[in-house]
Amino acid sequence: MIAIVAVISELLDGFGTALQPKYLLYCAVGVLLGTAVGVLPGIGPALTIALLLPVTYDVEATGAFIMFAGIYYGGMYGGSTTSILLNTPGEAASVVTSLEGFQMAKRGRGGPALATAAIGSFVAGTLGTLIITFVGPAASRVVKLFQPADYFALMVLAFTSVGALVGRSALRGMISLTLGLFVGLIGFDEINGQARYVFGETHLQGGISVVLLAVGLFAVGETLYVASHHDTDADQIVPVRGKLWLSGDDLRRSWKPWLRGTALGFPLGMLPTGGAEVPTFLSYGLEKRLSKHRDEFGQGAIEGVAGPEAANNAAFAGVLVPLLTLALPTSATAAIMLTAFQRYGIQPGPSLFTQQAPLLWALIASMYVGNVMLVVLNLPLVRLWVKLLEIPKALLYSAILVFACLGVFSAARSTYDLYLMIGVGTLGYLMRMFDIPVAPMIVGLMLGPVMEAQLSRALSISQGDPSVFVTRPASVVILALAVLAVAAPHLPRLVRLMRGEDAGTRLVLGEADAD
Repeated sequence: MIAIVAVISELLDGFGTALQPKYLLYCAVGVLLGTAVGVLPGIGPALTIALLLPVTYDVEATGAFIMFAGIYYGGMYGGSTTSILLNTPGEAASVVTSLEGFQMAKRGRGGPALATAAIGSFVAGTLGTLIITFVGPAASRVVKLFQPADYFALMVLAFTSVGALVGRSALRGMISLTLGLFVGLIGFDEINGQARYVFGETHLQGGISVVLLAVGLFAVGETLYVASHHDTDADQIVPVRGKLWLSGDDLRRSWKPWLRGTALGFPLGMLPTGGAEVPTFLSYGLEKRLSKHRDEFGQGAIEGVAGPEAANNAAFAGVLVPLLTLALPTSATAAIMLTAFQRYGIQPGPSLFTQQAPLLWALIASMYVGNVMLVVLNLPLVRLWVKLLEIPKALLYSAILVFACLGVFSAARSTYDLYLMIGVGTLGYLMRMFDIPVAPMIVGLMLGPVMEAQLSRALSISQGDPSVFVTRPASVVILALAVLAVAAPHLPRLVRLMRGEDAGTRLVLGEADAD
């Protein structure tokens, strides 16, 4: 009871900060910018926050993180607009929304589709933030008991799960992770002070800036890829018909999917599955199975919009738990936000709730405020968001590249950094061409040096005895989870193989090929 009262007291202090006019402005700017970014196909929250990382040189930490959080969940909502009206998801997590939302729009029910997406985002975001409010401090107290060996095991879990679960191929995920680990080792070794992999270049002795790598991969590489693959023909937008609100029947069919989507999105957001894509697909499948109107699925079932959109926004709240308590990013956007924390000299982890309490509680309070802004501002402005799609693609992508160059150059006033950014951007473009995810590379760069430091500390404490990693209960459990993360994607196939189903499948395919 005392702990709950303390949390409520801290949260009220956070509202005292978040409701100040300047922080309300930062929140509104973040929500509006995030929604605009989510509407534009191919331009996601990770890219936008990467572009705005240089802002951290001039804006105080509290204002910057309030704005970044607004961009994140604004982008999650914004992707639903083009999914519903254009059948073109602005954000990867909004792919599922287009399955039913676009069919609703074609039937003249675009208004209710947009409304259930907005309200579902509000419900899920608010419930997710409520869980963070009480779970976050408790989780940080548990993590404070970790020793260096446990932290090393945690890094192993992060690397194996990110590499195995992010992207369509575990091999490609591991390639990206390895590249990130290599880049993270460039520069002076923090333990013995020796220069590594600098190849005689004095510019590399301080290592490669995470800001430079993030902007290069997400802004330059992603923009080049989207620009080279996006259709330049004019998009046909289904006009919004009817009221932007829900009827009584729509509300009755939506509220349960909102809650189920939240229950799926929050815990899965905590896992390194790449963000909100997995819970949105699971939510859609669950709603299709439970719905009393199964015949409407594929033709515009409102449950197929309500559930995935709730899962989408709840996943963002789930992402924040490991990010704030363990410094573990479980999505690309979370990795960029971790970079922003480090730019301010703030290291997320178990001590964050005590050492940076004013900033943290202001951020959490702003999420409550931002979810209200999301509904109040976005539904009346939906026609304005659709107008953004009329911006010429060449102008849009050119502007992104210009802002990327200005941001990187302003950070260190170095033309060398610009050339390096272009090289990183080219690498990012090639990675996208070969379907290699970029998020593991960012994670490897940021957590690789941390893992090395924890390994050194653990071996120092144990006087060089490696058994320390398998004698502590916490590290054993975490390493077992790491093994499970690698094995999990292969378990269904192994089960089928044990049942003899794969052999039968190969026989049938072989006979078909022979014919």
